[in-house]
Amino acid sequence: MKLFLRLPVFLLLTLAVTAGAQPVPAPPATAPAPSRYAGVVAEARALAWRHYLEQGWPGLSIAVSVDGQTVWAEGFGYADLEQRVPVWPTTKFRIGSISKPLTAAAAALLYAEGRLDVDAPVQRYVPAFPEKRWPITTRQLGGHLAGIRHYRGDEFLLREHFATVADGLAIFAADTLLFEPGTRYSYTSYGWNLISAVIEGAAGQDFLRVMQERVFDPLGMRHTVADHVDSLIAQRVRFYVRDEAGRLVNAPFVDNSYKWAGGGFLSTTEDLLRFANAHLSGDFLPTEARALLFTEQRTRAGEGVGYGFGWALGTDDVGRRIVSHSGGSVGGTSILLIQPETSVVVVALVNLSGADLRLGREVLALFVEAVEEP
Repeated sequence: MKLFLRLPVFLLLTLAVTAGAQPVPAPPATAPAPSRYAGVVAEARALAWRHYLEQGWPGLSIAVSVDGQTVWAEGFGYADLEQRVPVWPTTKFRIGSISKPLTAAAAALLYAEGRLDVDAPVQRYVPAFPEKRWPITTRQLGGHLAGIRHYRGDEFLLREHFATVADGLAIFAADTLLFEPGTRYSYTSYGWNLISAVIEGAAGQDFLRVMQERVFDPLGMRHTVADHVDSLIAQRVRFYVRDEAGRLVNAPFVDNSYKWAGGGFLSTTEDLLRFANAHLSGDFLPTEARALLFTEQRTRAGEGVGYGFGWALGTDDVGRRIVSHSGGSVGGTSILLIQPETSVVVVALVNLSGADLRLGREVLALFVEAVEEP
């Protein structure tokens, strides 16, 4: 039996050596899989190795939970290629836009407490933000319906440090809205920068302090932090991109201080499992907060946009509900998937820009089917 479970990995490693890749054996999972899921874990592990090797990722961390219990958490490859530091489930990756659901949780808590009116103009909480032709609400910002623009030019590669959330708003604050709020969906990370300023105004605290005290500490997310480039952060990965020839090279230096809320956090698969599972129970978020997050927003014409407040809302190939978010960073790709009816959660993180993480949905399908089996 042991030989059977290890055979696919052995074959994949042989192929990798032949192709010139240099993978390392995956570190052990954080906990042994329950016997019910041993077979599906072996199948998912083989899938992970295949994607890791075929796509040539530097490193991959992936984890799965069912009913709040971690059934698989494993690292593949390297957090640091030059130093040959392996990936572990506690390795910190850039999670990109998965930062939006984290931020959304803080906003939802303030909303449930009556401290944040998501339908009031944002100037109630951010008086310095310029008024536009039409008013903008926090609810519209949270659903990408506010008309705030996304990145332009090389803004994704900003190297400038911004000392405060308010300073970061200067990048786009003077720009004209793309459309009348509520009439169209247009994805924007800058809209979430504005949400972080709204949170500061509603809470009367610095945004990162709100996140620490209201989200990370209560959920035991001890490895989730802002990606401060001037700080020593234990187990932070090195970041990679591909050059024009397709070779792995070090990612360019960027400073994400302008967009903590929209794409500036580091986290681990373990912490993101905790975060996702907190949304499947009633202990962390009140009913009205969950309704804000998971109710699909609509345009003024009534068209659904497939997005709630900080969460993408959709279905899989057979019509099961999927609540999710993906992320793309300089040197990072991420995906977080929840299937609410089976309470299956999948998180996958890679320290490479532009990775194809369809692996996450493939693994989700495996575990959902295993849970649904009689």
